Amino acid sequence: MRKNRLSIVVVVLIIFLIGSFFVEKKEPTKENLPTVGVLQFVSHPALDQIYKGIQAGLKEEGYEDGRNMTIAFQNGQADQSKLATMSQQLVQEKKSDVLIGIATPAAQSLANTTSETPIVLGAITDPVSAGLVKSNQKPGGNITGVSDKSPVDAQFDLITKLLPDRKKVGILYASSEENSKYQVEEAKKIAEEKGFSVKSFAVPSSNEIAQTVQVMTSEVDIIYIPTDNTIANAMQTVVNEANKTQTPIIPSVDSMVEQGGVATVGINQFDLGVQTGKMAAAILSGKAKPATTPIYTFKTGDIIINQKQAKKLGITIPEEIKSKAKIIE
Repeated sequence: MRKNRLSIVVVVLIIFLIGSFFVEKKEPTKENLPTVGVLQFVSHPALDQIYKGIQAGLKEEGYEDGRNMTIAFQNGQADQSKLATMSQQLVQEKKSDVLIGIATPAAQSLANTTSETPIVLGAITDPVSAGLVKSNQKPGGNITGVSDKSPVDAQFDLITKLLPDRKKVGILYASSEENSKYQVEEAKKIAEEKGFSVKSFAVPSSNEIAQTVQVMTSEVDIIYIPTDNTIANAMQTVVNEANKTQTPIIPSVDSMVEQGGVATVGINQFDLGVQTGKMAAAILSGKAKPATTPIYTFKTGDIIINQKQAKKLGITIPEEIKSKAKIIE
């Protein structure tokens, strides 16, 4: 009888220990959670919205930071040496399973660091010109992502309707940003086809923006800004200088309209981030591979009007535009 009881106790103990072992194995720990490394070029409203969207997109696909995955976030604050160091940290120290680069310089820095870890681009206008992919349809390597290419044709159609008497356009951009150079050429071509005279104004750094805008406002009657991180980061300076001569600004990003641009047809930056997060989730789960996942490009944009700024500059918004637009008061 004692032997039988002893045998039963031993069996129960073994079952308990085996059960405990499997329960422990199933419990995720911080060390074994998958990691998404995010490198953001600089802080400004547009890129900050993209990062928020990335978190939302991951969550929609079942990945939540701190629960079943970890987000390792770094912000280079427009410093190239920091971007290089942070890229190495995300690859080597954080051992990221998927990397996300918000804006071209951040994505290029990640691409220079690894050719193996999957990279998802967030807000890169022309990945091919930036040297990140072989083609938008078939990236061919460890990189894919989302383009923030603006509907430039629609933007200049909007300018024609809003400002029919103004025909001199000045394009403001940073010469250090490869994506901006590509956009300037496209915008210049489209604007000239629509009857505008166009002059481009390149700034080497944010220190020259105020002076450059002063020169612009004496030579043009509209300022157009492509998707440019350097200019976006100094948007308030641009607005302050342009307001002195009542010169309207047409940017390419919705958040720049909120800061003092008059209007745009733009891609919602949060939505752009959501799409980026979803692509990262698909790669993380093994459902997609960068080499065969086409670059995602938005086909439409929203009309955004800063009504307060329009009134300040004496611009009347036609009702046909206002009825379709998102109005910022």
